[in-house]
Amino acid sequence: MVILGTALLAGCYLLGTFLGDLLGTIIGVKANVGGVGIAMMLLITAQHYLRNHGLLRADVERGVTFWAMLYIPVVVAMAATQNVIVAVKGGPIALLAAIGSVGLCAGVIAFINRVLIHRKANDTAWTSGAPAVDLE
Repeated sequence: MVILGTALLAGCYLLGTFLGDLLGTIIGVKANVGGVGIAMMLLITAQHYLRNHGLLRADVERGVTFWAMLYIPVVVAMAATQNVIVAVKGGPIALLAAIGSVGLCAGVIAFINRVLIHRKANDTAWTSGAPAVDLE
């Protein structure tokens, strides 16, 4: 049922918000630090746990899947409400963190793509049952 998926999302969001506020307090920031991202990870973890333990019925899973598909736009909308101008005025560390995280993500994605492309080129099992051939 969609309502049970909504309840699971709400619980994950509340716990994620609490943990984000707690993390912000621990590091000395008067803001929620990563609460929405924590909530998304909790939703994924909860869905995986429930499915593996046979507690996720098909109708409940459809409700969770419904919210999982809508979660990215919800995250973007929630992140858009944060005051970026105040963060930038607070110091250059916000800009450095943003630039660093974008650079790190681009590097990790490039690395993963190279590993997968190299593995696919060496693994001919993708196309046939022939043994792998080293292309180097």
